[in-house]
Amino acid sequence: MPSSPLRRVRAALAPAEPLLGHSRSRFVRRLPYVVAALFIAILLPSGTMVLGDEYGLDSDLALLLCLVQTVPLLLAVRRPLVAWAVAFTGYVACAAALLAVPAAKGWAWPWTPGGIIGMLLFMLALGLRERPRVLAAVWALTGAAGIFFESLDPGRSNGSWPIPVILGGILLVVTHLLRERGLARRALAEQETISEAERARRTLLEERARIARELHDVVAHHMSVITVQADSAPYRITDLPDAAREEFTTIAATARESLTEMRRLLGVLRSEDGTGPAGGPERAPQPGVERIPQLVEATVRAGVPVELSMPEPVPAALPQAVDLSAYRIAQEALSNVVRHAPGSATRVSVSLGEDRRSLTLLVVNAAPAEPGGAPLETGGTGHGLVGMRERVRLVGGTLDTGPLPDGGFRVAARLPFTTEEESSPA
Repeated sequence: MPSSPLRRVRAALAPAEPLLGHSRSRFVRRLPYVVAALFIAILLPSGTMVLGDEYGLDSDLALLLCLVQTVPLLLAVRRPLVAWAVAFTGYVACAAALLAVPAAKGWAWPWTPGGIIGMLLFMLALGLRERPRVLAAVWALTGAAGIFFESLDPGRSNGSWPIPVILGGILLVVTHLLRERGLARRALAEQETISEAERARRTLLEERARIARELHDVVAHHMSVITVQADSAPYRITDLPDAAREEFTTIAATARESLTEMRRLLGVLRSEDGTGPAGGPERAPQPGVERIPQLVEATVRAGVPVELSMPEPVPAALPQAVDLSAYRIAQEALSNVVRHAPGSATRVSVSLGEDRRSLTLLVVNAAPAEPGGAPLETGGTGHGLVGMRERVRLVGGTLDTGPLPDGGFRVAARLPFTTEEESSPA
């Protein structure tokens, strides 16, 4: 296993996200490279000329030192610490090389004007990427190197060596604060996204639990019928063999046991809202399509003009899951009209498919009649729309919801009487 220093070196050399790489704008993501290339184009020729003409350094050595000092600016976009280390080595080598030539009167030393600008650029990049300990070490090393060279030959300096220390310290602090602020904002945005996903998931689970509680009555009714038929079969059918009587007795016992387990399951589903086993099961029958007219009347009394269209008489022998789902979808759709589009004209239509094997429910409302009325939710994350989708999914149907061009809203549900799994052969 590699040692800790080796792992740190590998981490420092590994590719990293470039500065401003998290931005959605392509121009902003490329901006650091453009700025680095621009400063290289300015500092490389000007620095070489100044070192050769003003400081009296050999032109080839001046070019080499300026290359080491400026080219790492491109590396600083991704790895500012590595780039600073390379460039700082060039700055120190340049200061040492200038000790071998006569002092240039009036010019900065140990850091040249181009070197000071480059140091500030590297500190700007470091502040946007590195941790406070690294920034403090960079700042301290820069100051120590300036003091060291100043002590070697105080007469060469024009007093400019503290500039990278003072301005660089300010840049490191400001850019680090900006970096922390940006990280905090991104973390907050990520947390809000996670919280929104959790709320949507919780809403979905709550809707599924509520639907399961309502379907308990539907399934319990069928299980009760099976129990009664199995118990009464020996009395209704004459000359029943003993083996058949025993079979009916077993069926009735199994049905009663299943019904008991279902009630326990219902107690678990109801325990969160305070209507668990202590409160007992719900006694009221579940509503169906035949009660949609009453629902419409209640909505009209709430101030919403509703036009109802449904076959007469009401279709008989509908599957109970379809019957309950159609009523609940109509109830939620009309509730949304009352909440979000008060006073708008609404049309409710209930019809059977051409093959009479499906039920279609349509609820359409116009734009809100009251001034300033808020539009109906369209994002699909509302509690009501989630419940509609779950009920339609339960029976294998389809749901179409969305805003209309005139500002209204449309809810269209098709509920088949049998799902594909039920109709397919075993």
